[in-house]
Amino acid sequence: MKYDFWELEEHVGQLWDKLIHRAARQNHPDAAVYLDNISKHLGVIFRAMGGDCSLSVTSSTATEHRARLGWMQSLSGKHDTIELSWQDSRSLYLPSCIDVFPHKDLNYKLYIWLTAISSIYAKCYTLPWLEYNQMLCQKTIARFPGLRQSYQQLVKAQLELRPDIKSLPADEQQQEHVIQQALKNPSLPLKLPIAGKPPYPVHLWLHPSPSFTDTTDIKSGTSDPDRPEISREVRSDRKHSAKRQRTASDKNQGLLAMRFENIFSWGDFINLDRSSEDEDDLDAAQQAAEDMNQLHVVQDRRSIKSALKFDLDLPSAANDDLPLGDGILLDEWDHRISQYKKHYCELQEMISISDEESLLPSHLHRISRRLKSQFESLTPSRIWYKSQPDGAEIDIDSYHDFYSNRVRGSGEMNANIYQDLRTHHRDLSCLLLADLSLSTDSWVSNDARVIDIIRESLYLFSETLANSGDELAIHGFSSRNRNHVRYHLIKRFTEQYGDDVRSRIHAIKPGFYTRMGAAIRHACNHLQNTSGKQKLLLILTDGKPNDLDIYEGRYGMEDTRKAIQEAHHMGIQPFCVTIDKQAGEYLPYIFGAGHFIMIKKAIELPSKLPLLYARLTRNHI
Repeated sequence: MKYDFWELEEHVGQLWDKLIHRAARQNHPDAAVYLDNISKHLGVIFRAMGGDCSLSVTSSTATEHRARLGWMQSLSGKHDTIELSWQDSRSLYLPSCIDVFPHKDLNYKLYIWLTAISSIYAKCYTLPWLEYNQMLCQKTIARFPGLRQSYQQLVKAQLELRPDIKSLPADEQQQEHVIQQALKNPSLPLKLPIAGKPPYPVHLWLHPSPSFTDTTDIKSGTSDPDRPEISREVRSDRKHSAKRQRTASDKNQGLLAMRFENIFSWGDFINLDRSSEDEDDLDAAQQAAEDMNQLHVVQDRRSIKSALKFDLDLPSAANDDLPLGDGILLDEWDHRISQYKKHYCELQEMISISDEESLLPSHLHRISRRLKSQFESLTPSRIWYKSQPDGAEIDIDSYHDFYSNRVRGSGEMNANIYQDLRTHHRDLSCLLLADLSLSTDSWVSNDARVIDIIRESLYLFSETLANSGDELAIHGFSSRNRNHVRYHLIKRFTEQYGDDVRSRIHAIKPGFYTRMGAAIRHACNHLQNTSGKQKLLLILTDGKPNDLDIYEGRYGMEDTRKAIQEAHHMGIQPFCVTIDKQAGEYLPYIFGAGHFIMIKKAIELPSKLPLLYARLTRNHI
């Protein structure tokens, strides 16, 4: 009987919770529009309107607005946060879902409007929140007059959601009145008065104080910059605001400083060092993070190398690839100052030395034979060149035309009446540059890792094109920081495909990180020294540019993009082949439309790579 009582109490509690939430609800789930469904569409609109092409469109962070709420909203505890729009140097942040209006088309128009005003966004501004958003609205309507009617519809719908001015205290009445006037007429010279509470958020405007998150301070703390870090990634669709804690507090020292009324709140800082625990169950931590409004990021001074050991140190000289010559200094592009950093990176060419004879794996024999038969048209062949000034034999057709013209009195004295048997070949040089970073150690199936897929791709690519007559080289790269970019010469232009090359392909293994700009620049230098009139740089990768130091996010993307632009200026055609499912977010900006392809199923890469090469070079036959 006791059990039935608790069961009834729980049931009543659930009903009460649903009742409160239903009564307090101000959104319209039936009219909801989700960012995931239109993010690509909005990205195209954002760039077409003149927005920063390097920014990706992603969901924003729910932040606490602290505005006055009705007693029902306060009781439910679900209306104190809101998702608004803003942008930083990496992304344009839009709400993950818009369901504030009762009609779906209005919620969709709100996404378009937020994208439009964000395209005119200027990071460096000194105007207050209200005046700045007024300026954005004016400029957006002036630049895109077709949005005027949509703006008026959105303003009308937004005003219906605003709190009743008469129900507010005097100071908040003045504040709300100014905001409504600013919405109706953005050109009015207005200033937001000070009130006891902040105003209720304006969905048509950008965030008044977005929580920008900068990770550079974390990386530049007391940790060893030359020591790679590996972490298990737990993804969540929800974005969180973050607050950096200078140092982690010592668990055995310090005073008790907390408010006991917040003891049941997830919002307070918890000194939980996940990096040094042996516990592998992250489900509870992820659930706790989902419940938090703000996450604290801490730089811990303690080393954890005694608890976690990874095979990330450079191998000994006896087991490492053989360095070739001294390091090569390369420039790197810094978009923040729009200048090159002279001799900023040091690249070391390397080659693997193996006494083991390597054969083509047996499971690749069948597909290799099929690809070779498809590529017979690329094999150099001896063909007759007709109508030549000299040659091995008389061209009967040309001689007949020449004699007929002479009889009519219109023939030329020096006619091309010979034919000659010559070898036909294409004047083409190709360098395949393979990403050998640590991410290639991940598994794509129960039987194969990414590095295994890349190895099979190199095998088949080399086997298929060995007799094509094209100048072909295969190189690989990875990096540990700017002072150690490893560049592996798997097959050089001057080498024939054979046992040595197969041994080097067999020896490739996951390296470190992906400093792509330096590798592309050095690959272009190799291509410049070839004799082919047409030069193709084929880049094979499974992720975006990154490295231990500042080569993260936009910095790495901008340097790689600059290296691609340099390649175009040198007359080299770069093309990227990737198996990264997120590549559509950054490759169009780095390589440009039509200069990359994403292979959705990684296991299909080995068979598709030679066919892709044939398609890219068919105009050079």
